[in-house]
Amino acid sequence: MSSRIYLAIDTIDLDHAKVLATRVKTHIGGLKLGLEFFCANGHHGVHEMAKIGLPLFLDLKLHDIPNTVAKAVQALRPLEPAVLTVHASGGRAMLEDAKAAASDHTKVVAVTVLTSLDTDDLSAIGINGDPEAQVSRLGALAHEAGLDGIVCSGHEVKAAHKAWRDGFFVVPGVRPAGANVADQKRIVTPAQAVSDGASILVIGRPISKAEDPLEAVRAIEATL
Repeated sequence: MSSRIYLAIDTIDLDHAKVLATRVKTHIGGLKLGLEFFCANGHHGVHEMAKIGLPLFLDLKLHDIPNTVAKAVQALRPLEPAVLTVHASGGRAMLEDAKAAASDHTKVVAVTVLTSLDTDDLSAIGINGDPEAQVSRLGALAHEAGLDGIVCSGHEVKAAHKAWRDGFFVVPGVRPAGANVADQKRIVTPAQAVSDGASILVIGRPISKAEDPLEAVRAIEATL
């Protein structure tokens, strides 16, 4: 199996993104292109990153009425993403339409609870209960809607995998032991996430901000 590590490309600088991705491409499984990158570089930027030869994960977290999301997914089909995100909180009809609009080669996964949110944050937006309960609820909804999997933190992936054995689980907010957690609140180490059922790990700053990104990837790989 290729590496489970997907490097998060969250810069607006296309040239920098290409240099970074090229430097570590033999030790990662794919590239995650985030909203910041896509808003700055659009379809052109995605095509340029595709030339590096790695699977692309478009992390756009689409969330709108079902018809709008379906048309957005159709507009993204020429980019041939390996993985595409939508928000589970958009509801079952939106999730079903997103999956129906995607190519058979694209895994559509639903974002459950952002890794920057904790119980207090959820309460502030009217969601009672802890993140684990909300992930479980939205994970079940995504499964029923026919999606391929979900995005959740490493804290919830073990329970999510147990409930959905053949699901595809994307775990962001992963930090090697001793790394700066930055704006993430619910984090685990890469090894723990994989042990608990993560299909792929999304890792950004611990690699992209490292003095030697290639050495940083190798060090993470050695723990898996």
